[in-house]
Amino acid sequence: MRALISVSDKNGVVEFAQRLRALGWEIIATGGTMKLLRDKGVEVINISDVTGFPEICDGRVKTLHPKVHGGLLARRDDESHLQALKENGIEFIDMVCVNLYPFRQTIAKPDVTMEDAIENIDIGGPSMLRSAAKNYKDVTVVCDPADYDRIIGEIEAAGNTTVETRLQLSAKAYTHTAEYDSMIATYMRKAAGLNEKLFLEFDAVQSLRYGENPHQQARFYGAADAGAYSLATAKQLNGKELSYNNIQDANAALCIVREFDEPFCVGLKHMNPCGAAIGADVMDAWTKAYEADKVSIFGGIVAVNREITREVAEAMKPIFLEIIMAPSFSDEALEVLCTKKNLRLLVVDMSKDDSVTKQYVSVNGGLLVQDLDKTTAEVKAEMCVTAAKPTAEQLSDLNFGWRIVKHVKSNAIAVVKDGHTVGVGAGQMNRVGSAEIALKQAHAAGFTEGLVLASDGFFPFDDSVTLAAQYGVTAIVQPGGSVRDEDSIKKADENGITMLFTGMRHFKH
Repeated sequence: MRALISVSDKNGVVEFAQRLRALGWEIIATGGTMKLLRDKGVEVINISDVTGFPEICDGRVKTLHPKVHGGLLARRDDESHLQALKENGIEFIDMVCVNLYPFRQTIAKPDVTMEDAIENIDIGGPSMLRSAAKNYKDVTVVCDPADYDRIIGEIEAAGNTTVETRLQLSAKAYTHTAEYDSMIATYMRKAAGLNEKLFLEFDAVQSLRYGENPHQQARFYGAADAGAYSLATAKQLNGKELSYNNIQDANAALCIVREFDEPFCVGLKHMNPCGAAIGADVMDAWTKAYEADKVSIFGGIVAVNREITREVAEAMKPIFLEIIMAPSFSDEALEVLCTKKNLRLLVVDMSKDDSVTKQYVSVNGGLLVQDLDKTTAEVKAEMCVTAAKPTAEQLSDLNFGWRIVKHVKSNAIAVVKDGHTVGVGAGQMNRVGSAEIALKQAHAAGFTEGLVLASDGFFPFDDSVTLAAQYGVTAIVQPGGSVRDEDSIKKADENGITMLFTGMRHFKH
């Protein structure tokens, strides 16, 4: 029995080759793999001695030869194949152990050149993997060091791997080469300015008990380059498994947290914030966010952008929450919160990271792709379009509201005072309906004066401004752009309201 070994990832390969040799297998190897194995005392046949042809073109051509691929592809149960091998002096190769040049790691380097990328496109490796995988009934194909022990165990037990194992390894090898080619195609297409094809790579993170509803099956997949503010790389410290709806809501909360550098807390239900606040510290932010809507936060999700301390944990513990997310939890906080066995605690990377730039949304039979809405314009005094000009305090609240309303389902209204939400209106079929919900919520909580209102889209009529004036709003931020903007400006001036146009909308459907 003969194995051909040529690996970029050298982890475990020496022991693997040693164990194969101990079982009587011959080892063929190439380049750096051959040198490593010989240095470790493993008897190895040089690939050039098999092919009768030297490695050429700086190693670009070494295994692309009939004596390699004939030995891999020949069917052992086909007399014509056996005769062809005999006539051409070709011997069987019963195992290929190959992993590929590190293309992903190469293109991830900030200073990578096209020349560097090209030199890390493996040609012989994928060819050997595909040949061996095609002939899995007779050939074992290995592309993952994690499979070494399993393979050796089967050979020790029965003299060879089972056909069931070889089929699984074949599928794994084709998956490996498909992912590899997809990476290369994506890189080259980007360089060439082509976009009529889209290749995506996601790995299973976990199976879910069900989807949005119990009769729907679901799984969670993560991108290889998930980046910061992602549940795909989050670490769960406590609680039961995440559900489909948990993941949707938690992702929405993380998108809001990403807007803020100062200590911040958001409570979220059904992908809309029910309370959000900045504070002097996380305890202050949590208190304000909770006070904003004590009812809606029941059974909700909380995310903060600072460590959870014991003080914060003790304040959160009495509230029924599904998830708490933070960049870290103190040991004392975990002592408090882990007593609630179902409460999910997630450590999430909240470092500044702009590597993820696209958003994908599935539709029936298709996929929508757009740039992530990462840009949030700073609300400045020069954006004012009314006679009344904003105070420094109003500008602070206008900026806060503008960053929050961006993440509320359209039509979206956020009412703010002193750095925290006091009313949120989401997802209504008309904007004045959302404004009415948010303003009534603010009044019910006792906030009746000096309110600031943010709208994700323009006002098509002056009715929202009229309503805002009745509820104590003194400043409004909106994109502007309606053919009836002058009606809204006039109504604001009549009521002494400051209004600013950002020139940018933030619909969230």
